[in-house]
Amino acid sequence: MNSIRVRLGVLGLALLTGLTTPTTASAAEAAPSPTVEEQRLGKAVPQEILRRSGFDAVAPGLARELDTARSYGQARRAIARAGARLWQRAVDRAQGRGPAGGDLSRDDDRPLYWGRLGMTREVRTWQPEFGLTDGQRAALLDELERTSRGQTAINYAHAKGLKRILVTGFDPFTLDRDIRISNPSGATALALDGTVIETADGPARIETAVFPVRWQDFAGGTSQAFGTGGGTVERTLRPYLPEVDLFTTVSQGRVGRFDVERTNGAWRGGFADNDNIGRTETVPVTDPASQPQWTTTTLPYAAIVAADTGRFPVYDNTSVTEIPAGGTEPVVRPDGPTPGSTARAGGGGDYLSNEIAYRATLLRDRLGLHDRLPGGHVHTPVLRFAAGNTTEVTDPEFVRNRLDIIAQVRAILKVAAEQR
Repeated sequence: MNSIRVRLGVLGLALLTGLTTPTTASAAEAAPSPTVEEQRLGKAVPQEILRRSGFDAVAPGLARELDTARSYGQARRAIARAGARLWQRAVDRAQGRGPAGGDLSRDDDRPLYWGRLGMTREVRTWQPEFGLTDGQRAALLDELERTSRGQTAINYAHAKGLKRILVTGFDPFTLDRDIRISNPSGATALALDGTVIETADGPARIETAVFPVRWQDFAGGTSQAFGTGGGTVERTLRPYLPEVDLFTTVSQGRVGRFDVERTNGAWRGGFADNDNIGRTETVPVTDPASQPQWTTTTLPYAAIVAADTGRFPVYDNTSVTEIPAGGTEPVVRPDGPTPGSTARAGGGGDYLSNEIAYRATLLRDRLGLHDRLPGGHVHTPVLRFAAGNTTEVTDPEFVRNRLDIIAQVRAILKVAAEQR
């Protein structure tokens, strides 16, 4: 064996020590413990989801590949291949290609989530004989995160007359409340990646990516727990926004309804992420001196709300929470922010769904695309199990709700693309 594998099981919180740029290791450094997010893998529900989808073989497969790596370079190449395979396998499964791997419905996003966590845990606890610096391990984790989320696989064909749409989703979250949770935005990303919709103006190709529910990855910088995924929204979207015709970030929102969020706020409200870490602060971005308190959607919200896109109602959500200019206390404004106010919640709240919307639309504006690129945020309905199901990982109503949400997002994208 080329490595000593440490499987520590359920341990304490992951270390959050800052890291440096990868360098050559002269001796092995101690591998960090699994993160809080990774520790949930040992519970019965994640194991059932992995087993019933065939994704239970993903992490052991990566472990075998790492055991044959003789250098950091070999390990990084193996991890990049494995991450890309995981993303493609999840997309193929969602779109009906290849074996289902078990009886879990193909539209399920959870095998990707739990399969990725199994892989990151392998990398995080791996101790090869050639040694890894903390920075090298962080870079390996970053490679795995990006490739397994589709962030490096966005690719538009250069066909004449083909519109380009970019869509993002999220991992499941609030897993300590109910570990069975699925995120319909992540399921939508898998179902729509690489697909083409026919609009009144011709075909439009959709490319997608999925993002973590972790404050650190959005903020920039590095940590031993999260790798070098900081600034992940800007790093992923910046190369493509100038090329696309439409983009929307998508996340799970309110019960029984879709919302097109009109305004996004520059505030983090402190709700705990998937590693049980909270942040209460202004959204940290580059060049904070020019940072606005608010950004706005350029999606054709009126047309989207007016269209018959599916069984869930769709709202143009204009509400925000602000501290008015000269004031000290937050005030809810149903019709949007007032001049000079300070953000305390966008229409989409003060969690990571608001933040990805804020970051994506701020990036749009800083690239000079505000007046020509439709983009913003869509909140889906909460994905619910059937009444009375408090233990089973799936049920027919749960699957129907997810499929209906996916279909309605697709219909919303079609309406938006036809307004161009």
